[in-house]
Amino acid sequence: MPNAKVLSEKQAIVAAMVEQMQAAKAGVFVDYKGITVEADTKFRSDLRANNVQYSVVKNTLTRFAANQVGFEELDPILNGTTALAISAEDPIAPCRLVGKFIKDNPKSSFAVKGGFVEGKVVSVDTIMALSELTNKNDLVATVLGTLNAPIAALARALNAIAEKQGAPAAEAAAE
Repeated sequence: MPNAKVLSEKQAIVAAMVEQMQAAKAGVFVDYKGITVEADTKFRSDLRANNVQYSVVKNTLTRFAANQVGFEELDPILNGTTALAISAEDPIAPCRLVGKFIKDNPKSSFAVKGGFVEGKVVSVDTIMALSELTNKNDLVATVLGTLNAPIAALARALNAIAEKQGAPAAEAAAE
């Protein structure tokens, strides 16, 4: 039986993980074996740039935290080497960045184990499908561009009509 100090430290870690998981929009568990230090450093940099926290986690402590949050379905995947990419802001960011890393490093054995999005446990297939989506800012820009296109076309058409009507008047004034 561990001493009281070690036990209280572990309980604090579990409590912090519970709080982090409850506040998160999404989290992706990965098996991080087979990646180089260089690739891992770049991956962590990309995650930080997108406000995604990434850390290696202890399976037993993570299992306790996941069970407290209601993610019992994650128990079977919490074995071996496990890391967690988690975002409190963007539900797509961890999925997108992990998926991009896997595509960019096909020779590594880095793999998705499972995860959660918006309070629901999701499968590897769902995470990989979400990884194909673009980020929120790009989606907003695409929607706004689509909404702006008819207005811009109308403005160009009205401008062309105004130029045609103004052209004979300008020629008459020149004579």
